[in-house]
Amino acid sequence: MLGMRAQDPAPATHFRSDRLCRVNGELYFNTRENTQEGPFDSPEKAEQEIKAYIARMQLLDSNR
Repeated sequence: MLGMRAQDPAPATHFRSDRLCRVNGELYFNTRENTQEGPFDSPEKAEQEIKAYIARMQLLDSNR
């Protein structure tokens, strides 16, 4: 996918990988900001939190 994020200096190709990972049997997701969020009880709960995280980041970005 060729596109440009708000913080990117120029368009580039970005590849999406699976957002969820397991660490010691627990579910987490990694962010572009290099944080690991979790643990979560289920993949469904993790997906809900991913959406909430994206919404928070978009809100922060729009307030700049």
